[in-house]
Amino acid sequence: MGKEKLSLDSSACPFSYVGGSHYSDPGAAVDPLCLPRNPEWERYKDKVETWRGYVYGSEYETHDGHFAKLYNHNVPCAVCLLRDKSTTAVFPARKSCYRGWRLEYKGYLMSGYHGSNAGTMYTCIDKHPDTVAGGHANHNGYLFYPVESRCGSLNCPPYVEGRELTFAVCSAP
Repeated sequence: MGKEKLSLDSSACPFSYVGGSHYSDPGAAVDPLCLPRNPEWERYKDKVETWRGYVYGSEYETHDGHFAKLYNHNVPCAVCLLRDKSTTAVFPARKSCYRGWRLEYKGYLMSGYHGSNAGTMYTCIDKHPDTVAGGHANHNGYLFYPVESRCGSLNCPPYVEGRELTFAVCSAP
């Protein structure tokens, strides 16, 4: 058992990035995302908008001790595609499924505003979302904002600064 590095075939494991909110944003989404190497886009603007949630890459903050060698390295995603008859998965930054999966629905990734005081979660909002009848007033509450990618610890390319992220919900036949 040496110190060989695990290498995954990109067709067998198309995920490589762990993404999430910036650690210092007061409105940070609380859940990390497993992002693919090959994002897909729907409608977008290549511009960072103020009123959005954001997705950044991730990195290790291991200053000393056994894990010091990892310090500031980007974190890979360890989830690979395992298919069985009961599997349903959300694929962020995708609008289609990988071979062998069936598309259930797709849309846009949303979260709270990155500068709000409350932490939020990334949420999948259908491409053609419904609304509640009679519920059109600015009362605030739990708010949803489009999520866009932020370059730096998130590799650009393949991601694009300020571009809104999609998602696909897929099932294994």
